[in-house]
Amino acid sequence: MELTRRTFLIGTAGMSLAPRRTGDPFTLGVASGDPTPDGIVLWTRLAPSPLADGGHGGMPDRNVDVEWQLAEDEKFTRVVRSGTATAQPSWAHSVHVEPTGLQPGREYFYRFRTGRHLSPTGRTRTAPAPGTAPALAFGVVSCSNYEQGYFTAYRRLGEQHPDLVLHLGDYIYEYAPGGYKNSDGKIVRSHTEHRCQTLAEFRLRHAQYKTDPDLQALHALAPWIAVNDDHEVENNWAGVHPGTSGRPNFPQRKTAGYRAYYEHMPLRRTSLPHGSRMQLYRRLAWGDLATFHVLDTRQFRDDQPCDDGVRANCSDRLLTSRVLVGGKQRQWLASGLQASRARWNLLAQQIFMAQHDYHLGPGKEVVLDTWDGYTAERDRVLGDIVASGARNPVVLTGDIHCHYASDLLTDFDDPDSRRVGVELVTTSVTSDGDGYDVPAARAIELEENPHIAYADQRRGFISARLTPTELKADFHTLPYVTRRNAPSTVTASFTVADGAHRLSRSNATAARAPQAAAAAAPHR
Repeated sequence: MELTRRTFLIGTAGMSLAPRRTGDPFTLGVASGDPTPDGIVLWTRLAPSPLADGGHGGMPDRNVDVEWQLAEDEKFTRVVRSGTATAQPSWAHSVHVEPTGLQPGREYFYRFRTGRHLSPTGRTRTAPAPGTAPALAFGVVSCSNYEQGYFTAYRRLGEQHPDLVLHLGDYIYEYAPGGYKNSDGKIVRSHTEHRCQTLAEFRLRHAQYKTDPDLQALHALAPWIAVNDDHEVENNWAGVHPGTSGRPNFPQRKTAGYRAYYEHMPLRRTSLPHGSRMQLYRRLAWGDLATFHVLDTRQFRDDQPCDDGVRANCSDRLLTSRVLVGGKQRQWLASGLQASRARWNLLAQQIFMAQHDYHLGPGKEVVLDTWDGYTAERDRVLGDIVASGARNPVVLTGDIHCHYASDLLTDFDDPDSRRVGVELVTTSVTSDGDGYDVPAARAIELEENPHIAYADQRRGFISARLTPTELKADFHTLPYVTRRNAPSTVTASFTVADGAHRLSRSNATAARAPQAAAAAAPHR
């Protein structure tokens, strides 16, 4: 029987759930990421006891050889690359392999072996060759809090058969058990002990998340492009400034968080952390169809103004001196956009870019941890996008725990100003629990923010299809995440035509009752 993506997803989940040999080190699954036309990153981590004290996964304090294979078929009768990697205790026995010389635009299968133990099989794909523009199916996810629900959204995204998955941050949450309450206070499954501050605590938390079968299945199904946000280190941290915890020794916590993030994600050696610094902004091409400009909106920013939070009358947020992406990254982005010959330019980043006023009537009330806290930097970046002449800019965003679809304007206070592009914001996988649907609140969203076309505060993901002529984005929502196996429903669909720079709502969803976020600012 031919192995379809759906049967592969089901089979991968089966391997994750089925009993494995005692001492099996592949309890955290496999993953791949950052595809290029001739290469890919392959990842695993050895951890026979993933939640063992100390964060070492039950592994001995010595190097371990791990064999790897990459094949053209799922039975591994046509192996095209193979080798041996060394899993080192200093890197939590994680393995990052970067095979090259592969064929562009094709699927491969990979696996690892150490001793008598064989890993689950992963499926991956290289990027298409330059000069080609085949259609791309991709998913966008963000914000998965283990305590607040089951990761069913990952499984439902896998059932959409993506070629590529974008994870835009908050892959883990750093809080102590019960430290982040949603509106009903419900805890579905408890975090590992302690608030994450040490390397051992971050390793344990990542390992706990990686044991989730739905997360493992999506990792094994398709390559990921991943970037962190704040909770991989600490809520609302900014540059050299700690976040809302107010705890000392922030550089040490940041060093530990970055190291554990690298150890558990399919990232290239170019992202290897150096102390409290890590190279995360990068560019990946998908043939001539799309270029992904991956931004880092945490590491180079000024501190949030006016003591952070949701504020009105914060004049400091308007200061022209305030930066978010920083001068070097901004120049990198502007140069890349100017040089881009891709049909679509997708900016994968973490925080809400469009203006979002939560106050009905005169004045503005905004979330200062978003681009609204850095308005001059937003104006500069949007101006750079316009000046570059880059074709079809689309901003892809996470963080806010709500679905949003917006037009990006040169002047958000003038609805008739120039359209720069569009922003598609994915809601959370689980963060804030089941979520809710409040249609009446949509009036506030639209009256104060006419550039916002859609809002929904339930959990879910975005599934998108990109062709040379059109981007189509389906917003999927789940009715609940505090119970297992929720279905997903497409509650809105939008298209962006080549050259349009604006959203168009599809006929399939235009007639549906509008979904809306709550009027209150989100709890993040």
